Amino acid sequence: MNQKNILPLYEIFIRSKRGLDHKHVGSLHAENSEQALEYARDVYTRRSEGVSIWVVLASDITASQEEDASSFYDPSDDKPYRHAMHYVLPEPINNM
Repeated sequence: MNQKNILPLYEIFIRSKRGLDHKHVGSLHAENSEQALEYARDVYTRRSEGVSIWVVLASDITASQEEDASSFYDPSDDKPYRHAMHYVLPEPINNM
């Protein structure tokens, strides 16, 4: 297939119910974002599985790599305030 005939790749995210997070459900090729939204509706919400759809150009996503996790994320050991053991809970919720 010719490189110019390949349509852009879109990543599809569906929110199943109001108040929940959007979840990645798959990818598809489309000419533009409007067409990707229509395709996503037809492919991923045939049985009313969602209330909201996001389509994102795959080329617009920037992600960290799993093998870089140790250097990319700060260890939280030097941030003791992030540990819940330093907070005093009220007696009614002391079983957290």
